[in-house]
This record gives sequence, C-alpha cells and structure tokens, in this order.
Amino acid sequence: MSEHNIKDRFGDLLRDEEVINSEQLENALKTQKQTGQKLGEVLLNLGYIDEHRLVAYLSNQYGVPAINLDNFEVAPDVVNHVSRDSAVKHCLIPINHSDSTLVVAIADPSNIFAIDDLKFATGQNIEVVVTSERSITEAINKYYGTQREWEEKEREDRTYKAVDKLIGELEDYFVEIRGDEDLSVSELERASGEAPVIKLVNHLLLDAMKREASDIHIEPYAKDYRIRYRIDGVLYDIMRPPPKLRNAVSSRVKIMADLDIAERRLPQDGRIRIKFGQSRNIEYRVSVIPTLFGEKVVMRILDKESLQLDLTKLGFEGEQLKEFRESIFKPYGMVLITGPTGSGKTTTLYSSLIELNSTEVNISSAEDPVEYSLSGVNQVQTHEDIGLTFASCLRSFLRQDPDIILVGEVRDYETAEIAIKSALTGHLVLSTLHTNDAPSTITRLLNMGVEPFLVTASLNSVVAQRLVRKVCEGCKLEYDVSPQVLIDLGIPPKEVTDFIVYKGSGNGCKHCNGTGYRGRIAVYEVMPISEELKEFILSGASAYEVKREAMRQKMKTLRQSALTKLKQGVTTIEEVVRNTAPDN
Repeated sequence: MSEHNIKDRFGDLLRDEEVINSEQLENALKTQKQTGQKLGEVLLNLGYIDEHRLVAYLSNQYGVPAINLDNFEVAPDVVNHVSRDSAVKHCLIPINHSDSTLVVAIADPSNIFAIDDLKFATGQNIEVVVTSERSITEAINKYYGTQREWEEKEREDRTYKAVDKLIGELEDYFVEIRGDEDLSVSELERASGEAPVIKLVNHLLLDAMKREASDIHIEPYAKDYRIRYRIDGVLYDIMRPPPKLRNAVSSRVKIMADLDIAERRLPQDGRIRIKFGQSRNIEYRVSVIPTLFGEKVVMRILDKESLQLDLTKLGFEGEQLKEFRESIFKPYGMVLITGPTGSGKTTTLYSSLIELNSTEVNISSAEDPVEYSLSGVNQVQTHEDIGLTFASCLRSFLRQDPDIILVGEVRDYETAEIAIKSALTGHLVLSTLHTNDAPSTITRLLNMGVEPFLVTASLNSVVAQRLVRKVCEGCKLEYDVSPQVLIDLGIPPKEVTDFIVYKGSGNGCKHCNGTGYRGRIAVYEVMPISEELKEFILSGASAYEVKREAMRQKMKTLRQSALTKLKQGVTTIEEVVRNTAPDN
C-alpha cells in the first residue's frame, strides 16, 4: 500500500512478481491520480515496463492468449457486433466471431464487468485475449474511426434516418393526390406549402451545399422520381422520393424562386437566395423545364465563398501562366477561353478580371447569366427576348468609354465581328467559345465568316481548358500500372520507370463521400498567337497543322497538362482519359 493509501491489485501483482519495484509503483500511482490514466498505460509512459513484457505478464497471470493487433486484420462484420461506445468504455475490441462465440481483445482480462456487459449486449459467449491498451486504442480508431469521425458518422446516420422519416410522412400525406394534369393552382399552392414538402426542399438545398455539390437535379419519370447531385463534375443518386410528389416539390421550388406555378408548359428561370449563418449567402440558379412526365428542375449552386479566383491556383503550369498573363495584360487585342459547358471558363475569365481590375480602368461585361457579382465590374445580364443580345451590349459598351470588355460567349458572326473590331480599336476583349481545343478555335472563327487577316490581327491568345477531379488526400493510394498503359497515354518511354500513379481507395473515405475524389482542378492548353502561327493561319492551314506548329513552339496540350497533373499525383489515369484526347 502506498503513502496515499491507494491499493491497486494489478499494481501489487506486478510488484509481487518483481516486474516493478515499490518505488516505481508508488510513482505510477501518483501519476495515475493526476492524469486519470489506467495504471498499465502510466507504467508504459514512465518506462518502467515495456509493452511486450506487460502483455506477456497479463497473458501468463490470467491464463489467456496474447495477441499483437498490429499484425491482425478484423473483418467489418465482426467489428459491428460491439458499439464504439462499449469498445472505448471497456477498452476492448472484437476480433473474431464464429457460431455463438465472440472473441474480444481486452487490456484488462480481470474486468469481469466488461465481459458480462458484452455478453448481455451481444447475446454471445465471450472469449478474451489480451493485448496492450495502446493497441486497442489504435484499433478502435482504425476500425470505428476517431471520436470526431464517429460523431460525424452518427450525425450523418441521424440525417439519413430523418430523411427516411420525412419521405414516410410525404407518402402518408400525399396518398390522396390525383394525376398530374388534374391539379389546380390552389391545390399546387396547398401541397407545396405543407411542412413535409418544405422540409424536403430545405433539406436538399442545405445537404447539397454541405456536400459541395455544384448542381441539384430533380427529375420526374413515368414510374420514378430521382434526385441527383453533381459533385466534382459527376452526377450521383441521392434519393428517390415517391413519384406522386413531383408537382408539390417543383411548385415549392418555383415559389421560392419567384416563378409562376400556374405555368407548366414553358421553361422558366429564376433564383433562390438563402443566408447560412451570419454572413454566408448562397444563391441557387433555378431552371425549370417541362418534360413528358412533369417538370424537371435543375438548381446551380453559386457559393461566392468557395469560388477560387486566384489565377495561380486554378491549375496553370508555370510557363502557361506566364504566357496567359502576358496576353491579358496587353493594352488591346482579344483573348478567347474555350471548352465545353462546365469546364470552368467563367472562373478563368473572372480570375482574369480580378487581376486586371483597378481604379484606372473601366471594365464592362455582358453575360448570360451573371453568375457572380464582381466589385468594380459593370456587369450586364443579356435578355435575347427583348433584344439585349451580346452584340447589342457590345455596341453600347463602345459608347461607354471602356478599357476592358468581357463578352460571355461568341455565338455568332455578328458578336464575333464587333468583338474583333473592339479588339482592333484599342480595347482588351475577353470571351469564350465552344471548341474542343485551342487550335480548332481558329477554324471555328473562320467558319463563322471572320476573315483570316482579322483573326490574326486581333487575337492575343487562345486558351482551352478542362476540369479533372483531384485524388482525395484522405484515402490516396499508390498503385501499380502496366508501363504500356502509360506509354499509350503519351508518357515518354524513358520516364515510365520513375512514374508513380495514385488513386483513391476502393471504398473512398468520409472526406470524399466514398468516391476517391475530392475537388477539381483545371488543365490548360495556352496558345499565344505568334508571328509564325499568324503566317500559318493566313496561308489557310488546317486545325491539325496549326496544332503541330503550336506544339513545335512548345505549346503544352490538354493531354500533356493532364499528364503533368497525373505525374504530380493530383489526378488519376481515368480522369486523364475521360477529359482529354490523345495528341495524334
């Protein structure tokens, strides 16, 4: 017994067996009183006993086998027999299960209360093996997740249960709703105003924002009703509410977006603005279109806080960024950003404006739609139905003493002609075009009817881009791939031996919602219009010939930029193949 009158049977046994001496036991008990740790852990931390000897002693003393959990893999179905709370409370973890017997590793084999508690909770016979407290703590974090991860999982589970309950309420409430075309406006208003519908739509808006989705798709079919989120450019199924709810849900969204719920034959566009917390404002751009089985709703999530407007962080390689900056900082000329819808062109344009914006310049933009408000930029929303087109905006801008003009998209010859003339008369013009790569942009402009000499005189550079998904850092793994696969992608054979490829783990993790990817980054193809390229264009060269000449001048293609991201461990082979074409 120590001077503090603390009697510890485990400690006394260790002392009696001369594993530790009386002074060490007394010091350990003092430390235990201060820290609240278990005595075995204290002895280990003080260096009075090593982990292997402690486990061996416990095994011999209590006549139970010892186990090294570092060399043991536990199946998920075994772990599920015991809750994390019980595992932490009793410092144990299940490691095997057969018939009606559950084998658990425990740090204190004398803890009969833990064994009885487990027997009662699981209804199984309990067999114990002994290991160190450290091993059990690490195993709990490995198989159950850390305390924080466990709490997040519990919150997610509660959310899913709440949604299931909500869907059940909706099923019960709407059992009497009739067919699609029978509903009157008053019935739509009543249905969309009911608490369960409001809860469901509010949940979708909040949940999509939390999952960092870019779009919400609400899609009606003959016998199905599907809700999907677009996360990192890929659509994922989220839930399938009862099809009978489609009118109520679409009407609720239309009310929130200030649209006409009586109009169900024509497309409508609107916006929903919601404030989260004290200062975070999220905007949802709503598009409603009539389909065969009801109205399809797509909501684009516009979160200014998550918008990356730093040119250095978008994905440009070093030389590409230098060339792009040189083209946008020229006093006049035109810079075109090309790529398909959803490839990040607007973000690149906005990032350029942020760099160019100052009190000394007048910047005007014509956009359809205006996605984000930029301070210091005079932004105009086009309305083709009333004649406010890109072309008419451009004409008006030229009477407004502009220095820099942004045109949302060059869609036709009229817009292209005015944009080029603006670039030739002392203005910097930034715009977008839908082409597959930078060289084919020249062909597209010529096909619109623009003269070759106007193209060469006005263009500073053309930039093509794509967005590739980034490997999740939370579950990133290195893996082997055939050298021939890398060579087929376009990697020089001499580099193949040193090439390391990464991907997310098969099941993903909590950071990436099980996808193995988290976030996206742009890959670029920057083609400055050099004097040599101008000669090629004027001579009527094809897009292929322009590309070969640009590559000869060290232009990095989309595929080459993607391969650089692959080599850096940023993305995967699948993303390279999905988003870029080979350089033939």
